Amino acid sequence: MVDRRDISSWLEGPPSRGPGHWPGRRLGRPADGGGSIARPGRRLGALMIDWALCSLISAAFFGYDGLATLGIFALEQMILVGTLGYSVGHRVFKLQVQRLEGRPAGFGPAIVRTALICLVIPAVIFDEDQRGLHDRAVGTVLVRTSN
Repeated sequence: MVDRRDISSWLEGPPSRGPGHWPGRRLGRPADGGGSIARPGRRLGALMIDWALCSLISAAFFGYDGLATLGIFALEQMILVGTLGYSVGHRVFKLQVQRLEGRPAGFGPAIVRTALICLVIPAVIFDEDQRGLHDRAVGTVLVRTSN
């Protein structure tokens, strides 16, 4: 018989491995500060800023069409992440999309990563290093650039 404790165990996420483990440890990333894995609050804040900017552009030029907003968001992500390694929201929250070895993502990974983000599901399924399927698919990670 299944009871509430069985269900809540997966809702709460994976069990903590203790103080010697943190998101990104397996990837050689520090626990905090520059180069550490971006936490959910910063990610969500960056996404909200990017979406708000894209919504304003969509409202001004396309009558706030949902598909236009998504297209503008996709272009922003592909161009800015592909060239600079960060979007406007990422920059505000001091984040950067990097390849696992520490270089900015580049155009190829940015295009594939953006397409997967626009599908939503790959972005909300993540591993113990807090890398979504979109990042795992292209070998990137979203990190903090400074304190």
